[in-house]
Amino acid sequence: MPRFNLPLSEEDAFVSLMSAIQVEVEFRRREFVATEELKSQVRRLSAFLTQENSKFGIVLAGGCGNGKTTIIKALQSLVNVLHIPNPYTDKEYIMRIIDAKSMAATCKSDYEDWKRLMYQDLLAIDDLGTEPREVMDYGNIINPTVDILTRRYENQLFTIISTNLTPPQISQVYGERIADRMREMMEIIPFTNSSYRVLK
Repeated sequence: MPRFNLPLSEEDAFVSLMSAIQVEVEFRRREFVATEELKSQVRRLSAFLTQENSKFGIVLAGGCGNGKTTIIKALQSLVNVLHIPNPYTDKEYIMRIIDAKSMAATCKSDYEDWKRLMYQDLLAIDDLGTEPREVMDYGNIINPTVDILTRRYENQLFTIISTNLTPPQISQVYGERIADRMREMMEIIPFTNSSYRVLK
């Protein structure tokens, strides 16, 4: 099964993503600084997104405030601009971003929309680990994150995750089965830099 990738060279993807990140940062009225850490993270992401790979997802893992969500939003903007055709449909790829808490809440408030998340072409789950593990709905216990990741793994759908959890914490919170599937399906890009939110 073909994997999603950007129809760009690795260098063009890097330049485009850096530009999109700058737009996201400046939109929030912050100064954009192309640090070496950021360049390294974006280069690794660009390489993954432009080369053939057996994996079909990305985990941006690290502490708070170090650019993970900004990069996800920048990637969404880039995907929208490129109008990338989906080989399995007659439509273009659409990337949806949802934070983990909202995803869990949607499971209870709008079950049909929550099910659509399972089959979204490109899904980004922001702040994995902040959501309740279980949702009670009419007496039924649902594990929103585990269920969505399981279904997306089974259908090999491209999934992007940002999280402050470490790999051992992911195993502890979601169980070794999900952690093992995430290792198989996702490239892990570590974010070890300090928070950009710290006032200078």
